[in-house]
Amino acid sequence: MLEKFRDKFPVPPEKWEGYTSRFKRIQVPAKTILLREGEISKKAYLIEKGCLRVWFDNKGDEVTFQFFFENSTVSSIESFKKGTPSLFSLETIEPCTLWWIDKTDVDSMLEEVSEIASMRNQIMNTLFERTLHYMKHFLSFVRDTPQERYENLLNQQPYIVQRIPQHYIASYLGISRVHLSRIKNKLARGK
Repeated sequence: MLEKFRDKFPVPPEKWEGYTSRFKRIQVPAKTILLREGEISKKAYLIEKGCLRVWFDNKGDEVTFQFFFENSTVSSIESFKKGTPSLFSLETIEPCTLWWIDKTDVDSMLEEVSEIASMRNQIMNTLFERTLHYMKHFLSFVRDTPQERYENLLNQQPYIVQRIPQHYIASYLGISRVHLSRIKNKLARGK
């Protein structure tokens, strides 16, 4: 599994074994909370198999705002980096096989590779991709109707609709399950 990341993160060959040995492989069932909103993130995860969601509590309602699938890295980046309480919870949706690494190991590795331009650029690109996702998701709530958000999801990320339970998709789109059902029925009638 970790070999898949070798191309993504160009680490000197002599360092690769030492870095990968710091990861621990775990298997967790669906609906496992890996990080609770308000806790300080001390682990980063690589997803070998399964799916996770990121969500926060909004006055008693869970609001899902991102999904992560195989070959993705995930943590509460802000909490992980700054040692501040996480703004969201991280939870498995499906049974998952994950590789995790402790913050102290990540800090040590980053200190060693910070002078390697290609590694630094890859880390920055990964952070930028996540920020760009947040920006696009936020702007879709301003610019698009709920139906347009659903149609965009179908066109751009159909695997989400195929794998994620409907109540999480409705939350992600900022609508109720009933409204999502109406949109789906309307689109089915229109075809």
